[in-house]
Amino acid sequence: MGIFDIRSVAVIGAPRETYKVGHKVFSNIIRDFKGKIYPINPKAEDVEGFKCYPSILDVPDEIDLAVIVIPAKFVPKVVEECGQKKVKTVVIISAGFKETGVDGAHLERQCIDTASKYGMRIIGPNCIGFIDTYNSLNATFAPGMPKQGKISFMSQSGALCTSILDWARMEDVGFSKFVSLGNKADLSENEFLELFEEDENTTVILAYLEGLKNGVEFVKKATKVSRKKPIIVLKSGRTESGAKAVASHTGTLAGSDQAYTSALIQSGVIRAETMEELFDYALAFSNQPVPKGGNVAIVTNAGGPGIIATDACEKAGLKLACLSFDTIEKLKNSLPPEANMYNPIDVLGDATEERFSKVLDIILQDDGVDSVIVVLTPQAVTDPAKIGETIASKKTDKPILCSFIGGEMMLDGFKVLKRNNIPNYLFPERAVTSLKGMTEYKNITQRDADIRPRTFEADKEKAAKVIEDFKKQGKASIGLESLEILEAYGIPVTPYKIARSINAITDFGRDYGYPLVLKIVSQDILHKTDIGGVKLNVTEENVRSAYNQILFSVMKFMPDARIQGILVQRMVTDGKDIIVGMNKDPQLGPLVMFGLGGIYVELLKDVSFRIAPVSEAEARRMITETKGYQLLRGIRGEKPSDIKAVEEVVQRVSQLVSDFPEIVELDVNQVKVFNESEGIQCVDARIILDKKSLSK
Repeated sequence: MGIFDIRSVAVIGAPRETYKVGHKVFSNIIRDFKGKIYPINPKAEDVEGFKCYPSILDVPDEIDLAVIVIPAKFVPKVVEECGQKKVKTVVIISAGFKETGVDGAHLERQCIDTASKYGMRIIGPNCIGFIDTYNSLNATFAPGMPKQGKISFMSQSGALCTSILDWARMEDVGFSKFVSLGNKADLSENEFLELFEEDENTTVILAYLEGLKNGVEFVKKATKVSRKKPIIVLKSGRTESGAKAVASHTGTLAGSDQAYTSALIQSGVIRAETMEELFDYALAFSNQPVPKGGNVAIVTNAGGPGIIATDACEKAGLKLACLSFDTIEKLKNSLPPEANMYNPIDVLGDATEERFSKVLDIILQDDGVDSVIVVLTPQAVTDPAKIGETIASKKTDKPILCSFIGGEMMLDGFKVLKRNNIPNYLFPERAVTSLKGMTEYKNITQRDADIRPRTFEADKEKAAKVIEDFKKQGKASIGLESLEILEAYGIPVTPYKIARSINAITDFGRDYGYPLVLKIVSQDILHKTDIGGVKLNVTEENVRSAYNQILFSVMKFMPDARIQGILVQRMVTDGKDIIVGMNKDPQLGPLVMFGLGGIYVELLKDVSFRIAPVSEAEARRMITETKGYQLLRGIRGEKPSDIKAVEEVVQRVSQLVSDFPEIVELDVNQVKVFNESEGIQCVDARIILDKKSLSK
């Protein structure tokens, strides 16, 4: 039996006093639920005509669901009794658990341990409960049952739940399941994703989340579910509350919200930016088919709003459909000469429902049109209700979204559209945003189904030895030796040597040729360029001068720095600069980065992120998401770069940081990308280890 397969409910803490929360929960259940209902209260004989039992253990029948509404300190004992009674699911509405501190966390832990012992599942604590409209069960203290619909919603905020339910009744929005997650002590967004996936009455999944209980598991489950049903998430807490101490470019660029953004993109979740967007998306997804592409036709009776919709489409990355010659000829024969036959199609202010009907019939038959937005304004002869009926009568597998702009004059039209489940938005931009989300989802369903990461041959033991040596020395920062680790994972590295004298440098120049790059090697110097610790294009004639200048500059600006030597490399003048890196997020794990490299990476911020491990398809998407991708493809006659080699280095870095969880930051910067089939070379790298992993 699943969590939502409920035939009997016990409310523990159902009082006679109507003003108490427990009574409101009980009243909601008895109002609609058709199964057996048992109030539990040792101080009452009956509640609302239902016989009361002093304990759930005294109920003679089986109990599928127990809803607990008593003070937190008594909850662990009651959960134990539920376990003894073999209750399937427990909803703990009571507050006073880990959200209040250590003592509350201890109570919560007791409940979870008990539930685990008996195989029960817990929703909450500190939640408002849940609603299943198709089982007529409102196990919350929010008044009223929403109408049945195809949306399933879960929220980490109970207060938000009550507001949304109130709004939904006003807007006549229906739900299948409505769940308050609360503290997520047991059941979280991960389990409910699967439950909503299996629910035949759910076509779209919505969530308001403040954090993820298990981010890695969420990515796995959401990736699977999103191929079957759209998942739309509003994730709050996007801003950084304070400065973060980081030692790499990747760490600087990877804020906590970036990790969530990457996880949502990677798992095929559509992210809503606002509450309005969240339910705008839901309205479209739950009532209209997903478009086959991004080509939009706009039909309007007013030029200005049509142009606004056009601008919004371009900004959203949607394309105005190029109408076929046949479609344009049919429009010419059906519209007044003053009308605009081209997209956006302006049917003029005197358009009746018949004119709208003809135009919709024509453009819906055009194979180049994937979706339609109807923008209507109140004009002298406009009948919004009849035009709404006309739109609702069209039988098509293409989505139609409306923006009936106005107020009192448009009310009848609003009602018709709502009654016929046609999404309507007060302003065209909202309709376009919703259509953009639907188009994104179509692309998600067409992604490469193989999300398994590729495993490359690697000398893991060699890499482990370097890392262990640093851990034993209590050193968190790995500089030059990072190149050895990259080599162990098959990542091409520019030939290098640590020189401790000018003769060693000239020997290297004789063997590998000039020009050279010289860099100071010191664990105390993070950004070498800033203190004159790097010399480029060093020739045979000025090698001694460059060597002396580096030492002089370091002694001047950082006299106490411990110098290990001078890194000497052959100057790589060809290729384009990229950066590949990783920053470890505390909830989601290794966050792999790709972007344009060099010293301006933090300024340009042309980067993309994914949670490791990264599949080949995800590595490819990471690259194509950046503006730098156009440079790699080759512009103005340039030869294309070796993008396959870039994809591979992203995947190899992903494998490296997955193999060594003690790596918290990694920069491979610069990476030189050569022409197609000519590969890459990594010039410099830096690895930061978790200080907790170091020997003391």
